[in-house]
Amino acid sequence: MTLTVNGLTARYGSSQVLFGIDFSIGEGQVVTLLGRNGMGKTTTVKALTGMLRQREGKLSFDGRNIGAMESHAIARLGIGLVPEGRRIFTNLSVKENLIATAGNPRRARDPWTIDKIVALFPNLGRRLKNQGWQLSGGEQQMLAIGRALMTNPKLLILDEATEGLAPLVREEIWQCLSTLKGMGQSILLIDKNMDKVAQIADRHIVLEKGRVVWEGDSASLLADKSIAAAYLGV
Repeated sequence: MTLTVNGLTARYGSSQVLFGIDFSIGEGQVVTLLGRNGMGKTTTVKALTGMLRQREGKLSFDGRNIGAMESHAIARLGIGLVPEGRRIFTNLSVKENLIATAGNPRRARDPWTIDKIVALFPNLGRRLKNQGWQLSGGEQQMLAIGRALMTNPKLLILDEATEGLAPLVREEIWQCLSTLKGMGQSILLIDKNMDKVAQIADRHIVLEKGRVVWEGDSASLLADKSIAAAYLGV
């Protein structure tokens, strides 16, 4: 398994948010975290990437215990994050954003390059000299994905992959994720578009108040309408 999570709990101060979460992601799999806002999805991401220190449970990535590691050490092992809100460097150019995170600590045989990112997102190729603040929201999201890929991650995590984007841009992001899956990229995906995630993901995990309340494949998710009604609706 690429990632194994056992009994993950997390809190902010005295407020507990996660209550013993278990799940795993195999090599080349796409797994989603689903649930309404405030159910613990982003907290799970923060716990996995070392950004939230108040956590317990066993976190194993690529055979190593990462539970006590700092964020930078976890990233070097091969976990790349596309955070909610993108958080690109707005005062740097597109090219500089990509160069800033470039690295191959795992010695991937065919590492990501700027040319490969541009092939994945042609819009960025036309904007390489533009600063981050000059990009549209969709272009910023493309850049955030490209920046994460430049770290050559074994596991790519996307928190709210298409939130707030125009329909055409969302389609481009979904096509990108399909391409990455076809390349064997392991992905943990958070997004609210159930129909789209069902097309790309191998397995889905539904969170409710910090607990896993359902887990299954896309066929099961789409077949049981009660899941969406109970846990995913507004």
